[in-house]
Amino acid sequence: MFEYHGWVTIQATASGDDDAALLERLVDRVHRAIRDAGDFDLVDLRWSAGMPMLHFGGFDKHGGRLGPELLELFTRAGELAPGSYGLLHTWDDQDTENDNNFRVYRMARGQVTEREDPHLTPVAPTILDTYEL
Repeated sequence: MFEYHGWVTIQATASGDDDAALLERLVDRVHRAIRDAGDFDLVDLRWSAGMPMLHFGGFDKHGGRLGPELLELFTRAGELAPGSYGLLHTWDDQDTENDNNFRVYRMARGQVTEREDPHLTPVAPTILDTYEL
């Protein structure tokens, strides 16, 4: 099973003082990237208090297929809007190196780095009583 939850605040620059027309164009580009991406349970791009935000969430029985597409979309949002920031948490129990770990992809200034999640890892015994490899 592959589980994923994430969010991105979309910004053109790290100053937080983006030109409204530029930000609108970047959001349109991110929207096109979402449209062209794989079939995810939840991908929601909307405006809140004048700020664009992107949310991801869902499960997939075959994470090896969906995981790379999801990470590509998350990374692409940062490339299109280089001031963006957010987090993407994933757990893939079919990943032989990290099957008992959540992974976190951190976006800061549009750049994505991968880290181990300190809050839910190890999955067993943190959130599950036991976990069979």
